[in-house]
Amino acid sequence: MKITTLSLSSLLASSAAHAEDVNIALDWTLNTNHIGLVVARENGYFEEAGLEVDILPYSDTASTALLSAGAVDFAYMTALGFMSAKAGGADITALWVTMQREAGRLVYNSDNADITRPADLEGKTYAGFGSAWEDALISTMIESDGGTPDYDTVTLGTGAYEALATGAVDFTLEVATWEGVNSELLGRDQSHFIYADYGVPEPQGGYIGTQTAMLQSDPDIVDAFMDATAKGYAWAAGNPQAAAEILIAAGDFPNEELVRGSMRVIDDGNYLTDGLIPVGQIDEERLTTMAQFLYDSGVLRGTDGEPLVWPGDVSDWFDQGWRAD
Repeated sequence: MKITTLSLSSLLASSAAHAEDVNIALDWTLNTNHIGLVVARENGYFEEAGLEVDILPYSDTASTALLSAGAVDFAYMTALGFMSAKAGGADITALWVTMQREAGRLVYNSDNADITRPADLEGKTYAGFGSAWEDALISTMIESDGGTPDYDTVTLGTGAYEALATGAVDFTLEVATWEGVNSELLGRDQSHFIYADYGVPEPQGGYIGTQTAMLQSDPDIVDAFMDATAKGYAWAAGNPQAAAEILIAAGDFPNEELVRGSMRVIDDGNYLTDGLIPVGQIDEERLTTMAQFLYDSGVLRGTDGEPLVWPGDVSDWFDQGWRAD
């Protein structure tokens, strides 16, 4: 299935398409976070639900911005992207969360004898990605370990991983289920610190949401889409390597072993489900705790650049009424 990149204007123009034709914007290039969506399409679950689903390619316009503008029906969003948009007044609602555990971690080279604990990061050089969240996270970890959050930052984006491998920087952040797997495949000897071990709340990750208005105007479509999506992720959780092959066939991956390795880590680490929590279930307590951390850290800001004030309740940020279970 060939997918072409669409502009925001063209997406807006097409938003009034037939009710059974829906689309979803991705937060990043196709990867194992999106496995259930691809499985639902390729295994025919969307078709069985009476839907023709277009999984749109990642573009320069954030998925949260496309959803907020009404340019798409659904969006796959990072936790930070969703919370930032919602706190900023976007009329969107979360319906689903993919990762039941935090896959992010702080990583450094194992042969760096100067780093044995987060407090040792004081005075070191961090390769970052340009968000306020990173500083809040790293500073909290260092302070929790008794250090002073005084470190240098160079913004390198995805170049951070090569910079770390060559020793040009001291540490960065990675996702265990993707960059972590890639580092292992490349034979890099690296160690890491888990955020939650050093004062940072553990969030869930990878939200799927829609415009709040769509929940009211087209509840049957939302229910059908989410039921099929849940079926896709549940199948992937139960058949991780078969799901990896489906994703490989649907995408364009230079290193197919990265996809297979990622699904092994996701399965071994119980990221999609631990057998007790249904796939996709949003934990209100964890959502609230992370949202408050972001408010209190000054990460969530208004259009004027000023930190937003904690609203006291975020229970209306999500709706899982579509669940039959």
